[in-house]
Amino acid sequence: MEKRHPTLPPVSDEMKAWSAALASEVSEWPQVTARSFFGLTAVYRKDTMFAALPRTRSIGTANSLVLKIDNPMPAMRKRLEGDPRVRAMQAKKARWFTFEISSGADLHDALDWLGRAFEMAGKAKSKPRKSI
Repeated sequence: MEKRHPTLPPVSDEMKAWSAALASEVSEWPQVTARSFFGLTAVYRKDTMFAALPRTRSIGTANSLVLKIDNPMPAMRKRLEGDPRVRAMQAKKARWFTFEISSGADLHDALDWLGRAFEMAGKAKSKPRKSI
């Protein structure tokens, strides 16, 4: 069976601006670092990646960002399932979700979801680094 890789569509200039604004905001949060990642900006809390913001490419659709929310509690799962802008995707046993931005009005909610992913990343158990 062939594995299906996510599509990486190019992003619009508008999405680049929205993503840059979100990246600027989250970069001020404690313990946050960012790294380039296949046309995206991977955002980490310590060693745990919790989001991917598009720079030149996106995952899923041209206007979506990616969030990692491991093992959401029932209330969080209900909220994720109830937001039509959120779609689940499975990747390496972790729970990843896309959030679709259609206008500047969605930025507040995007920041809220990023905050929730950031909180969950703080609860993640760190995997020991392998010695080289």
